[in-house]
Amino acid sequence: MAIKQELHVQPQTLVAQAMGELCPITGAVIPPIQVSTTYARDGDYETRDGRSYIRDSSPTVEQAENIICALEKGQQAMLFPSGLSACTAAFHALRQGDHVVIADTLYHGVTQWVQEFAGQYGLQVSYFDSTDSASLAKAIIKGSTRLVWVELIANPTWIVADINALAEITHQAGAALAVDATACTPVLCQPLTHGADLVCHSATKYLNGHSDVLAGVIVCKDSESSLWQRLKKYRLLAGPMPGARDSYELIRGMKTLYLRVHQQSANALKIARMLEKHNAVERVYYPGLEISPFHELAKKQFGGGFGGMLSILVKGGRQQAIEMVLSTKLWKPATSLGGIESLIEHRKTSEGEITNTPDNLIRLSTGIEHVDDLIEDLDQALINMMVKS
Repeated sequence: MAIKQELHVQPQTLVAQAMGELCPITGAVIPPIQVSTTYARDGDYETRDGRSYIRDSSPTVEQAENIICALEKGQQAMLFPSGLSACTAAFHALRQGDHVVIADTLYHGVTQWVQEFAGQYGLQVSYFDSTDSASLAKAIIKGSTRLVWVELIANPTWIVADINALAEITHQAGAALAVDATACTPVLCQPLTHGADLVCHSATKYLNGHSDVLAGVIVCKDSESSLWQRLKKYRLLAGPMPGARDSYELIRGMKTLYLRVHQQSANALKIARMLEKHNAVERVYYPGLEISPFHELAKKQFGGGFGGMLSILVKGGRQQAIEMVLSTKLWKPATSLGGIESLIEHRKTSEGEITNTPDNLIRLSTGIEHVDDLIEDLDQALINMMVKS
């Protein structure tokens, strides 16, 4: 039993109740984890509900997919065992000789995959500035470009892409626009409603929100499109399917998604405002600040906040930045983002030389702790950095 279709509930209710699913046998309000890898056929030797093997159809995986699909206002969703496997699946679904255009500021894992494997798979690659729609128009090749890949809020400088403008240019060339919306989540924006054809998330991050699940997801606007059909075939034949237990943990994590993201966004804004006035900080990257060149676009495109991610340039170089990270007491010096705990990292160490991220950039993933404690910790770490310099 799910939430009645005629009841038009808000997404907060939908996700908090996990679509209202109950165990069909016992009525348990928390449906059981279905871990079986195979399914028996009925008396006519027909599959039951089309299920024969877990790689093609898992009830627990499908429940997670249905929730995310509803939040993104899409037609279908597919879960993957990691965010990177979800992102790269879109490229695997292309054909040899296809042209792809990707933003020049992205999560470095996607950039590395493209640089390492795109040529091997016969894909032609061009790059564009996601903040300049004219840059995309120059990079795209009508009749050859099949996919444009962009991050809605790009890691690690949190520049904001105008999805409506990029979608118009992409569609005029007959291509599909894929948007990685990991950092903003469907709480703040649903790219499919702004013209995107695919939206991708590292569900490891905000969707799960507790730093204990590895998963990724892609949602489509048109489940009949040839690209989506090839994506489905790719997952079936290559086998990147998440386990039932991880899917269950993802469902449980998503129940508090709206509460978490709103609190993280509110905390991040207060922290950003403190940091932009700090003597040890050279620059703050956060679209919620009025001084950000992306503030007006973010206000127009997002709802309910500007996200929990921000970055700063500290005064000094690599050593000063690392010293500051290691001086925090509440912020954990770790990679990843979107969890309930606040994380801090020297981003260049994680990305390596493949990116042009400045040596003095520090990335912050704001959690749900009391914001005054987080601010005090950052302040003392910055002061400690300045003293040691």
